[in-house]
Amino acid sequence: MTVTRTATTFAPPVMEARRWVEGVTFPPDRPLINVSQAAPVEPPPEAMRRAMAEFAMTEDSAHLYGPVLGNPDLRAELAAQISAHYDGKVAPEQVAITSGCNQAFAAAITAITTEGDEVILPTPWYFNHKMWLDMVGVVSIPLPTGADLLPDPETARALITGKTRAIALVTPNNPGGVEYPAELVRAFHDLARETGIRLIVDETYRDFDSRSGAPHDLFGQPDWDDTLIHLYSFSKAYRLTGHRVGAIATAPALLAEIEKFLDTVAICPGQIGQFAALWGMRNLTQWLAGERAEILDRRAAISDGMPALEARGWKLLGLGAYFAYLEHPFDIPSDELARRMVPEAGVLLLPGTMFVPEGDPNGRRQVRVAFANLDRAGIGTLFERLEKLSI
Repeated sequence: MTVTRTATTFAPPVMEARRWVEGVTFPPDRPLINVSQAAPVEPPPEAMRRAMAEFAMTEDSAHLYGPVLGNPDLRAELAAQISAHYDGKVAPEQVAITSGCNQAFAAAITAITTEGDEVILPTPWYFNHKMWLDMVGVVSIPLPTGADLLPDPETARALITGKTRAIALVTPNNPGGVEYPAELVRAFHDLARETGIRLIVDETYRDFDSRSGAPHDLFGQPDWDDTLIHLYSFSKAYRLTGHRVGAIATAPALLAEIEKFLDTVAICPGQIGQFAALWGMRNLTQWLAGERAEILDRRAAISDGMPALEARGWKLLGLGAYFAYLEHPFDIPSDELARRMVPEAGVLLLPGTMFVPEGDPNGRRQVRVAFANLDRAGIGTLFERLEKLSI
């Protein structure tokens, strides 16, 4: 019997988790706390929505095909802002716009691999990266991280074979939340350059990094685009998840290959989403700074609440951007715990088993909390429920 490409991987974890809620009644005094998905639930700011509406009403181009690699003004603006933020040199022809950051990853992988090749993923990994590799017949090579959830370049070196095509990092990390130190990212870049493979760096959550200034110096390296494939998302920064706007920065020759993939999948990114991304970059600098400050305050609220949880046996493994990654104290695997927490605690979160290879014992003790949609009061309520949880 033929095994189809989609049958080679697992069901989408967030969609699977949502099914756990079906048929469960949540009393008015204990509504469901949903910390399963890392996405803004509020729309973009009103000024942006008005600008988007005006664009849709007055510009015929809002409803037409555009360039496959994205609109030139947006590519140029992003190149300029990357150059400024990272103190590097990025040209517009080194940037492409995609229909979301997941598509950016899929396009990059398709352009640099063939079936049977290998890509190294630190674990816990971002499950959509693993899913795409499965579906295109590329082998995911797990790179276990340490207690601090940081991968080790020398451990990665030992995993590189003649079939290795890339190492993929996510920083700030999904699911772990940890921010990779600049020197660690540079060490992985140097390893990739030395061994002739690509380094994919997914910085979807860059705008919520707690550090000021550039998180790494890769864009300042000579011929950075020979090695680096940089991925970015406008979704989290400007609440544009439904408009699907992401980006890739890498070598123009590789973008020419990526263009083939993009042209056969979506032809071009949506015009209204691209307009919104460009408008946001030009007009919402202060607003975005406020969003970052709010997320950092919620991160601080997680830290403030941990002592009470630690007294109950919980442990904080990673924290940053949208995520807290926790070790639970119960003598059951995390997937069973996560299902039971829905009716017993009114909490929907994702188990660590969704972020590691099947059978990995670490996943059985870990859970991910996507806290960005909870204010301080909501985080306090979440922690009260976790503290009272008895399994």
